[in-house]
Amino acid sequence: MGDEDKAPSRMKRKAYEEELRKLQVELCHLQDWVKEKKLRVIILFEGRDAAGKGGTIKAITEKISPRVFRVVALPAPSDREKSQLFMQRYMERFPAGGEIVIFDRSWYNRAGVEHVMGFVDPDEHKRFLSLCPQMEKYIVDAGIILIKLWLEVGMEEQERRFNARIDDPLRQWKLSPMDIESYRLWYDYSRARDMMFKATSSKHAPWHVIRSDDKRRARLNCIAHLLKTIPYKRVSRDRVRLPKRSAKGRYNDKALRGAKFVAERY
Repeated sequence: MGDEDKAPSRMKRKAYEEELRKLQVELCHLQDWVKEKKLRVIILFEGRDAAGKGGTIKAITEKISPRVFRVVALPAPSDREKSQLFMQRYMERFPAGGEIVIFDRSWYNRAGVEHVMGFVDPDEHKRFLSLCPQMEKYIVDAGIILIKLWLEVGMEEQERRFNARIDDPLRQWKLSPMDIESYRLWYDYSRARDMMFKATSSKHAPWHVIRSDDKRRARLNCIAHLLKTIPYKRVSRDRVRLPKRSAKGRYNDKALRGAKFVAERY
């Protein structure tokens, strides 16, 4: 293997945190622009299990308002939802003006886990792949910005992350029976991914792939891509100055008589 073929070294924490702060500042400016212009944005996160979707979404949302950036992670459909149109429960969560909705998994479950695990019959899978570009054209034509992201982690790195989850009590909840099956059925998921890309990566709603073997680089690359994809300008703000506290109705609010305080153990 030549030097040009070697994977880049893992990004150092200090360099990552410095770049992340710069990008998060820009996300705050983007947030102001979305509110100002009443934009509607949908961001879909799909990818391999253990590819880092949750951590990437957290990096995007940890410094901004949940009233603007809304994360949707739907559970398995109820019996009632199973009787609805397939897209219905997703469309109920679509953004209004001034909102960005992030789907942590989306309607593409039908092309991934539902197809691979046999939860949907082949005809329904084929029908979904055929109709999906038309449905997304309707979304885009309605004025919604639609961004589709796929996080791709390598086979060895996925195995390392799964083993880390097994050994860490703080992350064991992340390892579901479906994750174990996705590990076993690696090539089935690869085949399903490629079928999905071929059928649904359209001019109006293309897929963009983010390599995520290095989680820190993946998060930065993802945020940089979003900032480039959603046109925005900085919204000017008046400088805020705190007023003087009013002495009218002066009251001793430090006594907290009768209050039960939590024990200060730390």
